Amino acid sequence: MTPTFTHDFNTPVYKGKSSFSTGLYINGKFVEGSDGTTIDVINPTTGKITTRVAEATSKDVDIAVDAAQKAFDTTWGLNVGGAGRAKMLGKLAQLMEEHQQELSALESLNNGKTFSWAMNADIPIAIETIRYYAGWADKIHGQVQETDEKKLTYSRHEPIGVVGQIIPWNFPLVMMTWKIGPALATGNCIVLKPSEFTPLTALRMCELIQEAGFPPGVFNLLTGYGSTVGAAIASHMKIEKIAFTGSTLVGRKVMEAAAKSNLKNVTLELGGKNANIICNDADLDQAVSWAVHGSYWNHGQACTAGSRIFVQSGIYDEFLAKFTEKSRALKASKTWDKYGPDSYQGPQVSKNQFDRIMGFIQSGKDQGATVVLGGDRNGTEGYFINPTIFTDTTPDMKIVQEEIFGPVGVVIKFEDEEDVVQQANDSPFGLAAAVFSQNITRALTIAHRLKAGTAWVNCVNQIHPNVPFGGFKQSGIGRELGEYALANYTAVKAVQVNLGYIM
Repeated sequence: MTPTFTHDFNTPVYKGKSSFSTGLYINGKFVEGSDGTTIDVINPTTGKITTRVAEATSKDVDIAVDAAQKAFDTTWGLNVGGAGRAKMLGKLAQLMEEHQQELSALESLNNGKTFSWAMNADIPIAIETIRYYAGWADKIHGQVQETDEKKLTYSRHEPIGVVGQIIPWNFPLVMMTWKIGPALATGNCIVLKPSEFTPLTALRMCELIQEAGFPPGVFNLLTGYGSTVGAAIASHMKIEKIAFTGSTLVGRKVMEAAAKSNLKNVTLELGGKNANIICNDADLDQAVSWAVHGSYWNHGQACTAGSRIFVQSGIYDEFLAKFTEKSRALKASKTWDKYGPDSYQGPQVSKNQFDRIMGFIQSGKDQGATVVLGGDRNGTEGYFINPTIFTDTTPDMKIVQEEIFGPVGVVIKFEDEEDVVQQANDSPFGLAAAVFSQNITRALTIAHRLKAGTAWVNCVNQIHPNVPFGGFKQSGIGRELGEYALANYTAVKAVQVNLGYIM
C-alpha cells in the first residue's frame, strides 16, 4: 500500500481535511515507483518539507504507456463515443466544483500562492476548462469532400492514441486541465508528469478522475524529475504526441527528443518576455493598476508577465511615480492561507527559483540599471522577493532580454509608435503583449504589428478557456485552449469509397 498524505486545514479561510495517496497513479491504481525512492515536496513559505511523493523512473513510464495503450485499444479511444466522454468530463468538472475549497487550499499549500488567488482565479479557470471541453467531446467530426458521383469521400478526426504531457509548477492545476481537457475530449489516453515541486493537486485529481468514471489506464500520472521521467516521455517510441509547458531551453530538449525518437507530434507552450505598451493617452490610473497585475501576478511566475513596460515620454515620470507607489504597497503573505487585499504576493516556488531571480537582479545592478524599488529579499524564512522595478536599462541587458519569472519589471521610455513597435519586437520571444490607449484605432494598430500570440488592449493576463493561447517565435508551437487545441490531439484520415467505378 502506498503512503498517504493527510493534512488538516484549520485556518481562517478554510477548515477541512485532505487525504490522498502519494504514489504513482497507473492503470487506475496508486502504486510505488519501481525503485522505491521518493521526492521531497517543500512548502515555499517556510522552506520546510510538506510531504514526500513517489519518484517515478523510465521503467514506470514504460508501465504507464502500456496501461494507456491497453485502455485506448479496449475501453477508450474509438470505443467510447463523444457523448460518453462528455458525460465523464462534465462529471469531473462537477467534482472539482464540489471540492473547490480543498483544491484551492492544496494549491496554495503546495505552490505558495495565496488562498484568495487560488480560490478566485486558478481553480475556477481549471473547472471552466474541463467543462468547456466536455462540451466539445461530441462535436469532433470531419467533412464530406465532393470529388465525383462515383466516389464517396470524407475525413475523420481520430484520437492519436497515447499522449505524453509535461506541466509546470506556476499554475499546477490550471496547466493540468489545459492539457487533459482537449486530450480526453478527443479520446486519447494520457501519461502526465506534473512538476516535482507541485504535485499535490495533480495527485488529488487522480481520485476525482477515477470517481468521474474514466476507465483505468485512460489517465496515468507519474511524479518524477524532468531529466528522467520527462526525458523518457519525450523519447518514448509508443507515445505519438507530446505537449509541454515550460522554459524555452527545456522545450528545445523535448523537441529534439521527439524528433530523434519516433518524430512524435509536438505542442510547446514556452517562455515570454512580454511588452506592456502604455501610450500618452492611456487612462493612467487604470494602466498603472494593470501594469502592477501584469508584473507581479503569481509573484511574477507567469509566462505572460508584462515585465517589459514601455511608457511614452509624455507620461513617463508620472507613470513611474504611481507604478512605484502602487508596487510598494503590495503585501507579501507569509502564510499561504491569507485572503483579501493584504495578501497579494506569495513566495517564489523554490530555492532554485529564488536564487535564479536574485541572480537576474544582481546582473541588472552590475550592468548599470537603476533599482527604483525592491531588489532584495523579503524576510528570512521562505522564498520571498520584494517587488522590483528597474529603469535606465539598455536593450542588451539580461533583465530586458531574458525571462526572469519573478517579481521584476523594467520601465522603458519610448517616443512614438515606430519606436515602441521596434523595441517590443526586439525579442526572441513572442507569447503575449498589451497596449494601453484610449484611442482604439491606435491601440489596435499597434497590437496588430506586435509579434505575439496574444495581444491585450487596455488589460493584461486575461485568460479564457475558449480563446486560443500560444506563442510566436521561441515562445512555442501550436495553440492551447479553444477549438484550436483540439487539432493537437486528433489525426485526420481521408476515406474514399468507390461506388461502382471499374478500372
